[in-house]
Amino acid sequence: MSLTESTKNFHEIEGKVKKICNELGCKMLKEILENWDKELAKNRDREKYRHKGRRKRVIKTVLGEVEYERTVYEIRDESGSSGCVYLLDKAMGMNGSGYMSGQLSEQIVLAVCESTYRGAARSVSEMTGQMISHTAAWNVVQVLGGRIESEEQRAKELASENKGTGAYESKVLFEEQDGIHLKLQGKARKRYGTSKEMKLAIAYNGMRKTGKGRYEATNKVACANFEPAEQFQARKEGAIAAVYNVDEIETRLLSGDGAWWIKQAMTEETAHFQIDSFHRNKAIRQWIKRPDIQKEAYKLLYAKDIEGLLSFIEALSNSVEGEEYEGALALLTYFKNNKEALIPYYRLGLKISPPPNGIEYRGMGIMESNIFTILGNRMKGRRACWSIDGANNLARLLCLKAMKRLTQTLRSLTTIILPEKYAEEIYILTPKEVGQTIGKGYNGYSKSSSFPAIPSFKWLRDLGGVNPLYDE
Repeated sequence: MSLTESTKNFHEIEGKVKKICNELGCKMLKEILENWDKELAKNRDREKYRHKGRRKRVIKTVLGEVEYERTVYEIRDESGSSGCVYLLDKAMGMNGSGYMSGQLSEQIVLAVCESTYRGAARSVSEMTGQMISHTAAWNVVQVLGGRIESEEQRAKELASENKGTGAYESKVLFEEQDGIHLKLQGKARKRYGTSKEMKLAIAYNGMRKTGKGRYEATNKVACANFEPAEQFQARKEGAIAAVYNVDEIETRLLSGDGAWWIKQAMTEETAHFQIDSFHRNKAIRQWIKRPDIQKEAYKLLYAKDIEGLLSFIEALSNSVEGEEYEGALALLTYFKNNKEALIPYYRLGLKISPPPNGIEYRGMGIMESNIFTILGNRMKGRRACWSIDGANNLARLLCLKAMKRLTQTLRSLTTIILPEKYAEEIYILTPKEVGQTIGKGYNGYSKSSSFPAIPSFKWLRDLGGVNPLYDE
């Protein structure tokens, strides 16, 4: 590229340099993949794999589309039936067509967590110089969300058997739960109505100061789902047991708004439930309109005189009429149903183990903030409507982001992923069909192909999120 051209605009220069670098990167990837294929061909078992020519394939990467050729082999199974296999596809963990690299799918997911599917597709397309549709972005989220769901189900099963894999030890565990109503679409709207409550649970072992008057929850665990209360509580326990050594927990403190499904989590003898101060104080302001009566109610509450508070509200309900009566009665019912949970744990004199170094125990009540930052900011508003599975899959990614484990999880899950609808059936090609079919191989041999054990290929383990297939 020459700078003697008439237009000398840095934006244009930057764009041209980026394009040149991407093209060079794609050429390098093409060369590396084809050399890898040659190594596999050279070292293959020639009695099992018969060379049948080379076929083209295209893979989308963060650098652009890489078109390369790889060898197709004829194989025969024990029954004598013949089929075809691509050893390079097997070595890369690929099975099908229309693939994206792990790094590209990671970029799509990170963008989707911040923006709409259309916005994410547009930004990733601009960065990579290739066309990524909002449908492709949606499909990537569904595939990865499905893989995370499998891990969560496994964690739930292990937790139910007291075999959780969590290693972090903490004597005290703080838990908070709440829900957010999301608008539904399609079949979900017909079945559940215009909206449905998504449940969110977080757990942490304390707070760490990050600045003047600012704190963050430490070792946070988060999970969200539309599922019924009993199943959700089991999911929450699985998520906790995957991070914490639950056998070491001596005290569990649970905070919520008093909803029945939150109280259902009170299964441990060491657990203490409290109404979070936001909903408790909001109830007084919502159902008692007179400031002088509000002040008296707060006075009794902060004096820990719960019996006096209930008697005061009951007397109030007997002395007013109309809306004031209905409000006082609603507040009385709410407080009676949560009588043992109106005083926060730190004012009850509970004996709990001291916090670890660098961590503080503070009053609970961070759920409203987490409801917004984890789910509401991305999933509520903007005229967004959701299917049940679509919302659950995105929520799983958003929870991992809140736990600061999204990138780590994506890199462990993404090898080369298929952004289109998976085909469950395996199609076996006959030798005659091989020459007529491009890009559809048959994974017909169970033994894993080897990674080329060449020093210059060492860095390739991180290429496109491909897991290493060799050990040094």
